[in-house]
Amino acid sequence: MVEVRYFAAIADAVGKPGELLDLPAGSTIADLCASITATYGPKLEPMLAVCAYLIGDELTRDSTTLLPARVDVLPPFAGG
Repeated sequence: MVEVRYFAAIADAVGKPGELLDLPAGSTIADLCASITATYGPKLEPMLAVCAYLIGDELTRDSTTLLPARVDVLPPFAGG
């Protein structure tokens, strides 16, 4: 199980702040994105492609990164 926390526009798009996904050991960010897209539809593909993924204290966009027990999905933020 992987705890996925969604923020900002991605949370709005999936309609919740997070969920537990049953992904097998050795799953990657690419696998996570495929699971999210399969569940919520292809409209999320462009958004997921520009998201960053917080794993522990490290922010990454590398789709081959292995998933830990928790990952935060962070869309681009704008602000001032």
